[in-house]
Amino acid sequence: MATNLREERYRQNGYTSLQKTTAGRAAQRLYYLLRPFMGVGVRKRLQKACFSGWDKIPFPRWPVDRTVDTLMESAMRLVLKAQGQSGVPFIWFWPDEASACGMMTHDVEGQAGLDFCDELMNIDDSYAIKSAFQLIPEGREEAWRRTAARLRKRGFEANLHDLNHDGLLFADKEEFLQRARRINQYAREFGCDGFRSGVMYREQSWFDAFEFSYDMSVPNAAHLEPQRGGCCTVMPYFVGNLLELPLTTVQDYTLFHILNDYSIALWKEQIRLISQHHGLVSIITHPDYLVGRREREVYVDLLRHLADLRDRDGLWVALPGEVNRWWRNRHQMTLVPSGDGWRIEGPDSHRARVAYATLENDRLVYRLDGLGEELVGRIVGMQSAMAGPVREQPTRVLGKKQ
Repeated sequence: MATNLREERYRQNGYTSLQKTTAGRAAQRLYYLLRPFMGVGVRKRLQKACFSGWDKIPFPRWPVDRTVDTLMESAMRLVLKAQGQSGVPFIWFWPDEASACGMMTHDVEGQAGLDFCDELMNIDDSYAIKSAFQLIPEGREEAWRRTAARLRKRGFEANLHDLNHDGLLFADKEEFLQRARRINQYAREFGCDGFRSGVMYREQSWFDAFEFSYDMSVPNAAHLEPQRGGCCTVMPYFVGNLLELPLTTVQDYTLFHILNDYSIALWKEQIRLISQHHGLVSIITHPDYLVGRREREVYVDLLRHLADLRDRDGLWVALPGEVNRWWRNRHQMTLVPSGDGWRIEGPDSHRARVAYATLENDRLVYRLDGLGEELVGRIVGMQSAMAGPVREQPTRVLGKKQ
């Protein structure tokens, strides 16, 4: 059930019904053909009509859905009760006892966004936050190289953003496979490990055609995305060999132009809900939409909030590539009995910590080894909590995460 939810198999169609029809595909092609010539006001009116009734969608839950995580939590509670165990050790979610993880990404769409990248790096650096920029490759190869070189020189990350951002990457399987080969070629040529599709379109059952290490194209709850659905978890998960780093917060364009909200109130609420369950706070903004003073001020407020959570509450703010490396290393780590406790072996294990899932008043809580105190909130999804096979005493520890 967890895999079905994460990979959005609960949806009636793998792609939206509009895009499945010939007329729908034609309308979509026309929209993206005319999109560069549309003002923001025209696009807003069209998109608001498309999103009509979004707030009445019962599932996934808005603004953050943890259905997968709560299912796993319930399963762990039953295991502890049935076996009468006082606690189950597992490898803590994030390195260096971090309470949760934050990840800032920027999707660059047009020339205005490219021109603003350097200033956006300055803004991010002013709060000691490094971010990832996703750049469109096709037809922009030289601009891609120049921009990526500046980004990487300053410690930022450059990834691929779709092929040409025409909204049709997943419209047809045969055409997708042809485009995927070109995307993979660009990834090899530009040295990219990460990918995000345009407009968050996706078909997770096709992801095996990609040669990336990680993807960032799946929303947690896609009420305000053209393709509805959502993975229903705030934790990274594997789709085959590809690690999915889901989008867990609202996009800046949606916040400003669909919800008409020029505050960080919704972002703060989503960050709170995710952080209290020690998940991945994944954020998308667009340099193209942050050029204006009003939008930029909101973004600075968001950076200030993230920096405060990092400095005060132990939020690990990392690049997607760093999150990918950590989660893959954690996947290979092993818990080994050591005296009266446990130790962790495996790559990057010096940054890992042993934690314990326990029951208190029928609630699942957890403690970090040696700290002797419960961290905030209940234990987050057990589907990711128990990383690595356990040597000896297998009944006391869950095995390799799924």
